[in-house]
Amino acid sequence: MRRKTPEQLRSHRWFGVDDLRAFGHRSRLLQTGLSEEDFRGKPVIGIINTWSDLSVCHAHFRTRAEEVKRGVWQAGGFPVELPAHPVTEQYQKPTSMLYRNLLAMETEELARSHPCDGLVLLGGCDKTPPALVMGALSAGLPCIFVPAGPMLSGNWHGKKLGSGSDVWKYHAELRAGNISPAQWKDMESGIARSFGTCMTAGTAATMMLAVEALGLSLPGASSIPAADAAHPRMATAAGRRIVEMVWEDETPARILSQGSVDNAVTATMAFGGSTNAIPHLIAMARRAGLQLDLDRFDAISRRTPLIANLRPNGDTWLMEDFFYAGGARAFLARLAPHLDLSARTVTGATLGENLEGAEIFNEEIIRPLDRPLQQEGGVAVLRGSLAPRGAVIKTSAADPRLLTHTGPAVVFEDYNDMNARLDDPALEVTADSVLVLRQAGPKGGPGMPEWGMMPIPKKLLQQGVRDMVRLSDARMSGTSYGTCVLHVAPESHVGGPLALVRTGDLIRLDVPKRSLDLLVEPAELERRRAAWTPPPPRYARGWTALHLAHVRQADEGCDYDFLEHGPATPEPEIH
Repeated sequence: MRRKTPEQLRSHRWFGVDDLRAFGHRSRLLQTGLSEEDFRGKPVIGIINTWSDLSVCHAHFRTRAEEVKRGVWQAGGFPVELPAHPVTEQYQKPTSMLYRNLLAMETEELARSHPCDGLVLLGGCDKTPPALVMGALSAGLPCIFVPAGPMLSGNWHGKKLGSGSDVWKYHAELRAGNISPAQWKDMESGIARSFGTCMTAGTAATMMLAVEALGLSLPGASSIPAADAAHPRMATAAGRRIVEMVWEDETPARILSQGSVDNAVTATMAFGGSTNAIPHLIAMARRAGLQLDLDRFDAISRRTPLIANLRPNGDTWLMEDFFYAGGARAFLARLAPHLDLSARTVTGATLGENLEGAEIFNEEIIRPLDRPLQQEGGVAVLRGSLAPRGAVIKTSAADPRLLTHTGPAVVFEDYNDMNARLDDPALEVTADSVLVLRQAGPKGGPGMPEWGMMPIPKKLLQQGVRDMVRLSDARMSGTSYGTCVLHVAPESHVGGPLALVRTGDLIRLDVPKRSLDLLVEPAELERRRAAWTPPPPRYARGWTALHLAHVRQADEGCDYDFLEHGPATPEPEIH
């Protein structure tokens, strides 16, 4: 493979020529105390850092950025840290998903407008892996993803706690009167014990694994706990590797293939991963010019066994245990018969070569293929009169008896309506009812918030009910569980069939047949459609107005129409 020369580096246009602008560029770096030998003729590596004081999953990224820089220096590169929008899952409202595309756009523009030859992407919390990768794919520069890693396992009164999963579980018990407010309060300080992402098999763990399976992280990187000493060593190794990738011109276009995309989907299904991965992976594939749709997800799920025994699919193990069991390399090695092992990766080797020698140390956590947690992957795609463009359900986290169910709808117009009426003793609801939530999709939320794991009405909790069919155009936390039908497309806000459901209508869910239907006569639905009027616009300016004007539906990945495809943006002129 022919290596680049210093004159072929993208950054040469900024630092290596002899003109007025390059004089200014060099002099400003000299202003910081650097020498020209530090940067001239060396690959400039942009470290896109999503750290902030409120991005608690990324609290260690200030340090990790320095450790990446160490690797870049070691390999003869010049590191520059570029802060980016942190997209904080815990604190941004109405939902972090509203800002995924903002980070994607920022990543792309940071890379293009600055003298970067390659990128190291620091992310991990739910929306940051897809956003960073989407932006880097559009920028087209060599890139490598450094995942934040999961936090340590939670602990409360000697019980192992999983972030998210046990929040939903014990909050239901609080509302049912089975634990006290004091116990609930005491749990706060034990459920999240270190920096790092959720340590259940939630969205963060899913997306970090998916990016590794895609070939854009170092082998095993996605499962290293954030607080483990192996994590900074991985960050430094990534810094070293990206310099070589620049010299070798290992761009995403040269690495990614259709096999890479299928590997990411397969790993997600075998992991029992978050339903959030579906719009993220669709958006990422489209940015790479590769094919992925809901039917492909369902086909891969049908043939892929679920072999990761982790909460919320299992009831015991967490990501720290997964790492000790062999981690992502061992998991992918076990899954090898279902993967394209010829797919290339950021190491310069194939996925198959990266997995050689991987060992499994606990087969209860990483199950054998002939003894899976579930014969099919964790997600099913549904279609029917209620979801003509599709809906999804996480079957691995649902009550099996509810996967075939017909029941009367109890409709909530939006989240506020649900919040106001859900626990009303007069609410006409039974365990056979189907809870329906509207105005929670990409436009209706706005941003498709994680409202899909609707709480069980209090009076049903007190009767011992812990699951029922719930249906919405919202998303659901990857840490959550329950028989929740999600991502109904088209969404209610744009007049999808969900907008026409009325309380008392019968809804039929049949996961084995992959169907979701509203059992109302077509003529009646036409009458309702004729009477339906679009909701008035709520946002006239700013980012949210831009989002509403351009966001795609869930089945298309929720990217913006002007970002997801098109000719490459030209390199900036330097005058």
